[in-house]
Amino acid sequence: MSHPFAALTPDLVLDAVESLGYLSDARVLALNSYENRVYQVGIEDQTPLIAKFYRPQRWSDAAIREEHSFTFELAECDVPVVAPMARDGETLFEHGGFRFALFPRRGGRAPEPGNLDQLYRLGQLLGRLHAVGATRPFAHREHLGVDNYGHASLATLLDGGFIPRSLLPAYESVARDLLDRLDSLFASTPVQAIRLHGDCHPGNLLCRDDTFHMVDLDDCRMGPAVQDLWMMLAGERHERLGQLSELMDGYQEFHDFNPRELPLIEGLRALRLMHYSAWLARRWDDPAFPPSFPWFGSERYWGEQVLVLREQLAALNEEPLRLF
Repeated sequence: MSHPFAALTPDLVLDAVESLGYLSDARVLALNSYENRVYQVGIEDQTPLIAKFYRPQRWSDAAIREEHSFTFELAECDVPVVAPMARDGETLFEHGGFRFALFPRRGGRAPEPGNLDQLYRLGQLLGRLHAVGATRPFAHREHLGVDNYGHASLATLLDGGFIPRSLLPAYESVARDLLDRLDSLFASTPVQAIRLHGDCHPGNLLCRDDTFHMVDLDDCRMGPAVQDLWMMLAGERHERLGQLSELMDGYQEFHDFNPRELPLIEGLRALRLMHYSAWLARRWDDPAFPPSFPWFGSERYWGEQVLVLREQLAALNEEPLRLF
């Protein structure tokens, strides 16, 4: 059977945009997106629009609208985000069996790793995000936890037979040891779950005209605040300590941070690693994935994963980062 996205042709993309009253100039540029499909669509005598077509059966309509509502809530509080465009009060549309949303085009540069001045400003941005996110919970979007990001990921990989037999015992052993450690870590570190960006890597924080703005809240969910912070840190421990200090100086101008969350950083990194492998496995029937990730399934990839997870297990036994 063909994948649902196989029916998402350029003509259908243009028809969907024009169904909302826009006149396209017939230019369609596919952008770098795998989970959903995202296109830049030229509009006659206007700035191009961004059309995002949601992966079928991933999020419910209520969950997508909750993402949009959160984005508008942030924008109303002057948090710089790229919000979807509304038409007659609606932001989620349907055409040809696909749900989609339109966004204004925004460009920019990703943050420079280790740039302390940028980290201060990013801390301010994330503090403002979390000040809004902490005011109430999501009703239709999941929590980030060891069960769904860890145990479910391992089950996907084992049940699907994605790990080469030669490396299966080693991977399963280190993954189960790691999950046992993570179960204990998260159980002993009670934190307040708030609404998060959820996938706050540098590519989703863009700078333009000396101002950072956030894009792509598709993975927003409930979880610990530190989930949106740890991917801003890079380098050796002494470098990350300095970066964390600068990030927190900006962050705590707008929202209090609970330092008890810091021991979760390496655990969250481990969960992201496992979840990424499982994400590739779950999407392998999508024709866009095998040519884009040809190394997935190779012994080299899984050998590297065994080593990386062992490193994460060791990192969990090291002293966590601290605020000074």
